[in-house]
Amino acid sequence: MAALPLNDDYPVRRAPVVTYGLIAANVLVYLLSPQAATAVWYPADMLERFCAVDAYFMRWGAIPDEILGRAALAEPLTPECGGIEGKSVWFSVLSSMFLHGGAMHLLGNMVYLFVFGPVVEDRIGRLRYLLLYVLTGVVAVYGHALVDMDGGVPMIGASGAISGVLGAYLVVQFRSRVTTLVFGVVPMRLPGWAVVGSYFALQYLLYVTSSTAPGGGSGVAYAAHVYGFIAGLIAAPVAFRWRRNSGTRLSDAY
Repeated sequence: MAALPLNDDYPVRRAPVVTYGLIAANVLVYLLSPQAATAVWYPADMLERFCAVDAYFMRWGAIPDEILGRAALAEPLTPECGGIEGKSVWFSVLSSMFLHGGAMHLLGNMVYLFVFGPVVEDRIGRLRYLLLYVLTGVVAVYGHALVDMDGGVPMIGASGAISGVLGAYLVVQFRSRVTTLVFGVVPMRLPGWAVVGSYFALQYLLYVTSSTAPGGGSGVAYAAHVYGFIAGLIAAPVAFRWRRNSGTRLSDAY
C-alpha cells in the first residue's frame, strides 16, 4: 500500500474490547496454524509441512465451488497431499476470515482493524459492531465467490470484513483525521474520508484490472474488498439508527 494508517484522532469513550478481541483471535489462529514457525507440533519435514498447510487451507478456507454448491468438496490443490473429508462448508465461510497466508498478510490487515475498528465500535456499539464485522465479511466471501473464475482455490483473510469496517467508518466518522505514512516514510494527517475513500478506489481499480487481465487475476480477492466495503456502507446507517432508537442505557450495555 502507498499509505499506511497509524492512528485516528477520534477520542473513543471506552475500551474497544471487540476490536481487540478480533485482533487477538486472528493472531492466535495464525500462531496455531501450520505456516507459523511457532506451531512446532506440525511435521518438520518440508514436504509434510507443505501438505499440512495445503490441507489446513482446504479445510478451513472458503472455496467458491463449495459454498455456491458447484461441488460437494473441491479437488485438492496438491493431489500428492490428498484431499480432506468431513469439512463443514458453511462454517468455512466464517473460519476463512481468521486465516492468513503469512505474517505480513496478518500484520497488514490488523493495522487497519486497529486504527479504524475502535472508532466504528464506539460509534455504533459493541454488539452491532460485531454483527457488522461478521455480516460484511460473509458478504465479501460470497461476493468474491460469485465472480471468481478459479472456484477451487480457498479464499482466506480478514480483509473482506475489515473492508466492511472501513465502509462503515466512511459513514459514521469520516470527519476524523488519520495520521498516515505516505509511501511508507512521510507521516501526514489526512482526512479520514480521504484515507478510506482512496482505499476503496484502489481496491476497485485493482479488482477491475485484475479481472480483465490475461491469465485471470492476481491471486488477491479484490472483489471481496469491494463488496465488503459496499456492505459496510449499507449496514452502518442501519446499525447507527438501531443504536439511536435503542436508547442510551441499552447502547451503553453493549
